[in-house]
This record gives sequence, structure tokens and C-alpha cells, in this order.
Amino acid sequence: MSGTTHPSRRGFLGSAIGFAVLAGGGLQVLRDAALAQPTSRAVNAWVTLSSDGEVVIRFASAEMGQGVNTSLPMILAEEMDADWSRVRVEQLDQGPVATFGNPNTGGILFTAGSSSVEGYFAIMRRAGAHARRILIHSAAQAWRVRPGEVTTEPGVILHRASGRRMEFGAVAALPQIVTDVPPVSDADLKPRSAWRLIGTNPDRRDIPGKTRGGTVYSIDVRVPNMLYAALALPPVEGERPVRVSDTRALAVPGVARVIRMPHAVAVLAERWEAATAARDALDVEWTTSSPFRSADTEKDLAETASAARDLNRPGVPWEARGNAPDAIAAGARVIEAEYRTEPTYHAQMEPLAAIASVDPDGRGAEVWLGTQSQTVSIAAAAQALETTPDRIRFHAMQMGGGFGRRTFFARDILRDALLLSREMRRPVKVMWTREDDIRNGWFRPATAHHLQAVLSPEGRVTALRHRVASPSVLAFAAPQRWAAANNRDILVMEGTESTDYAIPDFLAEHVILERRARVSAWRGIGWGPNLYAREAFIDELAEAAGSDPVSIRRQLLASSPRGLAVLDTVVAMSDFGRPPPRRAHGISFAGYKATLGAGVAEVSLNTDTGEIRVHRFWAAVDSGIAIHPKNLEAQAEGGIIFGLSGLLKERITISGGEVQQANFHDYEPMRIHEIPEVRIRIIESGAPPSGAGEIGVPMTGAAVANAVHALTGKRLRQMPFTPDRVKQALST
Repeated sequence: MSGTTHPSRRGFLGSAIGFAVLAGGGLQVLRDAALAQPTSRAVNAWVTLSSDGEVVIRFASAEMGQGVNTSLPMILAEEMDADWSRVRVEQLDQGPVATFGNPNTGGILFTAGSSSVEGYFAIMRRAGAHARRILIHSAAQAWRVRPGEVTTEPGVILHRASGRRMEFGAVAALPQIVTDVPPVSDADLKPRSAWRLIGTNPDRRDIPGKTRGGTVYSIDVRVPNMLYAALALPPVEGERPVRVSDTRALAVPGVARVIRMPHAVAVLAERWEAATAARDALDVEWTTSSPFRSADTEKDLAETASAARDLNRPGVPWEARGNAPDAIAAGARVIEAEYRTEPTYHAQMEPLAAIASVDPDGRGAEVWLGTQSQTVSIAAAAQALETTPDRIRFHAMQMGGGFGRRTFFARDILRDALLLSREMRRPVKVMWTREDDIRNGWFRPATAHHLQAVLSPEGRVTALRHRVASPSVLAFAAPQRWAAANNRDILVMEGTESTDYAIPDFLAEHVILERRARVSAWRGIGWGPNLYAREAFIDELAEAAGSDPVSIRRQLLASSPRGLAVLDTVVAMSDFGRPPPRRAHGISFAGYKATLGAGVAEVSLNTDTGEIRVHRFWAAVDSGIAIHPKNLEAQAEGGIIFGLSGLLKERITISGGEVQQANFHDYEPMRIHEIPEVRIRIIESGAPPSGAGEIGVPMTGAAVANAVHALTGKRLRQMPFTPDRVKQALST
């Protein structure tokens, strides 16, 4: 029979499973507990069954704390009718992108932009339905009945007419399974009314290992005969070592070698402590010719703001409806404002690490890496060794946070591990300290926003122009994508579209600048800075129109039922506009791709110190179908805390091309005692599922800024809202 797999006679007998043919033509699996060993069988690319009843479900996204190792397998398990208590999940290390690629990230294995559930929902459903169909056809063949007479319940295949049952695990022990089954269409998928698992709240699969210390991250990996590598990196991007004195370094016990590289000096040792001690003992003279030596945060930000407000300087249109420039030029009442944001570091808890063991011929390797893209990392490894991707044996590790930092970084740290391993003919583990990671970070870039709007006599916003000045993130982080992007940088400009707002004449445009630092996507990508500026500006427009923050947004959202729903919900949740004494509320409408949200911050302000305190934060979120509601709430809450930390405290400054911060003592995220009470309400609109890991970030900036204005009458126009900056605003 075509599409049937057959075990060998030796393998079948070795499993010590006997079969008795029943009168009805069925099979009863008889196990000898003393002799039986579980057998496993791949059902399709995503599912493997074990004869002991375990179902292994693979997921292709990278797990970095967002819970995809639970939510994605839940989708497949639902359609398969798997017993969730018998499911084991397994992250995919590598595989054909035609099968496993995410259509929302260019069809490759790439995890970013809250795209996992949105991109894989249909794929995982069809994979689960396909697996279920194989189980039904295989059982029907064993029972010699028609597949249409067979159905399933969680973990069990049933032939109700005869009362026969077969657990999923028993299919793995059948002499053959039927894989040549009719293709699955959307019509074959379960109706929502039949869902048993989607929409429930099983425990996340990654939590036990993390809380008990069992999870292995890249930074934990050790392989036999491995060397540790600590790198002396240049103080300014683009510099090279011109003189290296390594006598003291080589005297450190355990040091194997010091290697000068084009961009760094590597110290390799048997122990990490020896590698770092020897690195500190190096005397390195660097070139001083890098153009980045002139980078200075304050000066560069002033030039960025100047470029944004210079209307004679062309911008690349990102979103255009009607003709905003002409409408503004003809407008009787034009309101203008400017907002800025500074560079921000990702601050993921696990610093960077990569492990490589290059083959003796130097043309292949086994690597271990926590990465947001298996595909990109494998390609970077192949490029480093001038080989083909099939020679790279890849292990995708869980990550101690990503937030955009672990997207394209493999071209640096994994490249170094590979080249050093090839040189030493031993496995090499390259690790960066926290200081390395901050001083050589890829930051969310500085941005400046120049906004203009026309108010009608009735106080309606009839035109809006949003100019964003910023270097291109894609040009640095993903040059190949940038070459095909036609100067449209999704990582900078996404979020400026304002499509939920009914504004007849609208233009969002990108004034592209030369970068002054390494840049990368940051949690929330462009939505964070862009919605801070837009939503703070909307409050300015409300004040100018004699309206209020809620009414003007309800007017703008008149054609967006989902937008109105999240706005009205958060207003009710927070009792907006009625804060306790000496506190104020601020509101912000936010989107993140297909997800909609709205947030309200309740703040107080110490006018003597300039310290803002966020006491409570409410958010309403509509991300369509909620696969795992409690995790969705957790992701939205985490995004809010992440956003608040970035807008209140986190700041990267550069002087003479050198990053001035070094560790968490001078790049300080929010501490636990500063975290506000956060309340999340999930709104089920029935829309297709979309992401929630980043929706919390875009709503925070303007909500806090607008609350401070409600409290003081002063506008905060530059993030972060540091105490000195707040006191300066209060004094003007």
C-alpha cells in the first residue's frame, strides 16, 4: 500500500510487543512490562508518537520567555486531539523552511515582531489535523473498517460501532501506519465550538526548568575539550588592534593562546576565569581613525531633530492617504509638535554566548546558540566557514531574553566562535560579559518626530503629517533585506500608519540619517517611539480643540469597532479621569500590527526630585483569538513593565564614539519595588490570533507623558523621562 511505513522484522521483534488478531479484525496490543521498550514513529514533520503514549510536538519558533513552546504546540494538539498531559514539546533546531518557515517573517525560521502565533496558527492547525487523519486511517486499516467510521477523543481513537478503542501510543507500535491520506483543507478543521484546549490555561512548559535551574542556555553549554574565549573589543566601533602586548596574559595559568583578530584580540583558556583575567592583563593599542569617534548623543540627537523639522529635506513615504502636505499648507489652524527618543539597550538577562566545534576539514561544524533565527544563524555560520548550510549541525538553545538583540547577531559572536575553533582545532565557547554587551550593544536608535496636524473649526483632525528622523535599522542589522526594501525600513517606521484613525489626509515619512552607533530592533520596534510621539500629540490636539483625551480618540476611532472596544474598556477599568488626590491619569491608544490595545497610567510626581512614580497601569488588549489567555496577559504585562523601564530610566549615552554605560549600576532598569500594579483585560473579538509580546510597550510612553501633563500642565517631549529632564520641563 502506498504511503505506508514498514518496520524491519528485527526492529518489530525487538520491541517485544505481541499482537492478537481479534474476531472483529482489530488489534489488541499486548505488552510484556519486563521486555517492552517504547518505539517511536514520525507521523508527520511536526509530530512523533511513542508506543508508551507520549506525543512529541515540534515548534519552529524560538523560545525566549514568550511561551511559544506552550502556545504553538497547544494549537497542533487541539486539532490532533492529543491528550495534553501526554505531550512533550521540542524546539526545532533546523529544517527545511518550506515546511517550517514562518510566512510572517519572510518564510524562514525567524522569531520576532510577535509573529509566532499569528504566522503559525493555520500551519499548526493543519499539521494537527493531518496527524489526526493519519491516526484515524491507520487505526481503520488495523481494524479493517472505513476511516469515516472512526473518530477521536483526547489521546484515543474510537470505533463506536464496535466499541473498540486504541490509544495514540498504540499506533506507534502497529506494523504499519497509513501516511498517504487525503490532504487537509480548512473545512476539515475543528469548529471553535469543539475546541477543548485552545483558550484554556495549562502551565507553561518552560517554567519548571527555569524555576528549578534545569534549563540549559547557551551560556551554560559545555562540551568535551572546550576552550573559553574572552575578547578584548575596541572602545569605538570600527577600530582595529595595531599593537598587542600579551606577555602578562600568557603568564596566567590555563591560558592556551592569544589571537589577534581584525576586530578584536581573543584570549583562549581552559577556564573562563583564566580567559577574563588574561584579557584584563593585555596591553592593546587600537587605531584611532574610525568615523564613529565623532559620535556624541546630545549633538547627534540635536541634528536628528533638525532633520525631522526641515520640511525641505525629503523623506521616504511610509503611509500616505489623501494629500497631507497640501492640506496642512492650506489649513486655517495648524498645530505642530516635536518629540525625541534616545538610544536604548536591550538589557536581556543572559549575556551573549556561542559555542562552536569545527570539523577537522574546517568546512563543517556543530554549534550551540540561543538565537531568534535558526535560518539566519545557520547561514552566518556557513558564510564564516565558506561552506554550505547542510554542513552546519545546529542546536537552538532557549534564550534568557531576546527583545531583538538575538536576531542578526550571529554574524559577529558565532562567526568568532567558529573561526577560533577552526584555528585551535578544539571546541570554543565565546562569551561576552555584561560590560562587553552594553559597550558593544546594538541599540534602539535615537529618533526625532516632527508632527503637524490641521484642526477643523469643529475640532476634528482633518490632516496629520508624521516625520520620523532616524538611521535605518535594516541597513545595519540586515543589509540584504535593506537592499530589497526600497528604502522602506519596517523596523523604524512600523506603527506610524495610524490606519485605525479616521484622518482624511495623512502622511508618515522617514528621514533617513547616517547611523552613529550600531542599531537593532528593540521590543516593540518602531511602534514604541512612534506611538509615544503620536499619542502625546493627540492629547495636545485635544487640548487645542477644547476636547478631552477620550473624546478625541473616540472620534478618531469611529470606524474602528475593535479600537473603540479597547479604548472604552480601559476607560471603564481605570475610571479614567478620576484619580486619587495628587495623582493623575494619562491615556494612550496603541496597536502592534494586528493587535490593538489601550493603556492608562496613574502617576504621581515628586516635584523636588523630578521622580515620576507610576502607581497603577491598566490595559485592554485585543489580539484576536486567545490561544493561552493567562500567558497572553503575562506577555502584555511584561511589555508594559519593559516599556515603563525604558521610558523612565534606561538610557544609553555616547561620547567620542564610546558608550558611557557599563553595567546595571549605570544602566539601571526598573527595580521590583518600582513596578506598578498592572491590570490586563483581554477582549475576545474573534479576529485571527495575533501577537501580544510587544503590545504593552507602545502604550506606555504617551500614557505616562499625558498623565504628567494632566498633573503639571507640562509636556515631556524626550524619552527617557529622567528626573533632571522632568525638573527642567517643570521650570519652563
